[in-house]
Amino acid sequence: MILLVSLIVALSVGLLFWLLVNVATRGVHKYKQQFTGRVQFQAREFFLFLDPRQLFLMNIGVMALSVVVVWLLTGSWVLCLVALVLLGLAPRLIYKVMRQRRLDKFEQQLPDALMILAGGMRAGVGLSSALQQLVAESRPPIQQEFSLLLREQRLGVTAEQSLSNLARRVPTQTTVLVVSAMRVATETGGGLSETLERTAHLIRSRLQMEGKIKALTAQGKMQAWVVGLLPVLLMVVLDHMEPEAMSQLWHTPMGWGVLAILVFLEVMGLYIIRKIVTIDV
Repeated sequence: MILLVSLIVALSVGLLFWLLVNVATRGVHKYKQQFTGRVQFQAREFFLFLDPRQLFLMNIGVMALSVVVVWLLTGSWVLCLVALVLLGLAPRLIYKVMRQRRLDKFEQQLPDALMILAGGMRAGVGLSSALQQLVAESRPPIQQEFSLLLREQRLGVTAEQSLSNLARRVPTQTTVLVVSAMRVATETGGGLSETLERTAHLIRSRLQMEGKIKALTAQGKMQAWVVGLLPVLLMVVLDHMEPEAMSQLWHTPMGWGVLAILVFLEVMGLYIIRKIVTIDV
């Protein structure tokens, strides 16, 4: 009887372990497909042709190493889980930051690019030749985007469609304004060079105003980060001064609940302050 019960328990444990391994394998495979597909699209957006499988293996290795390091330093599975979740979300956050920087740099280069186009068209060359001159004299990212626009036109894509593709790849208000101005000038037969010059002056004035606003609100943004990081630094200091008292915060369910509430309040506070100091032009 005891042997039969032991055999049933062993089979149940083995079946449960096989089920967990199967679910974990499917989850990792699905995460790999989503990760590689997303990374491949995002890398092409930056004109980077990388192997997404290598980036996936690198991401998994960093996540596993972080769990081991956090466990050796703290001995808390909760912090290990937090580190795992943060590193899982890190690629998306890094992509978002890099994409925003690329869009900002494109907007900063756009007024000079429009002046190059206007100058070339005033000299008597066509729009295609002016675009070639722009690609030869400019730097990424605007060089990459207009070079792709030229390739599309050489493959038979209409000018209107290539401009629409540019606005879709660089979805900013400035790009939409430039594309709309070029479309109107082309359809109505107006002077495209004058339109480009007026658009360049308008964009440059807008960028100057945005720079002034960022400078005036920089202090508020810095205060948000200082206020947000102050409780974290205080917890670290108290953990070194009173480790026994702070152990209740790290190793008990009530402490984990308090940490969850603190994280929620920290995130909401930073979000509200950022909304207050962010001004759209």
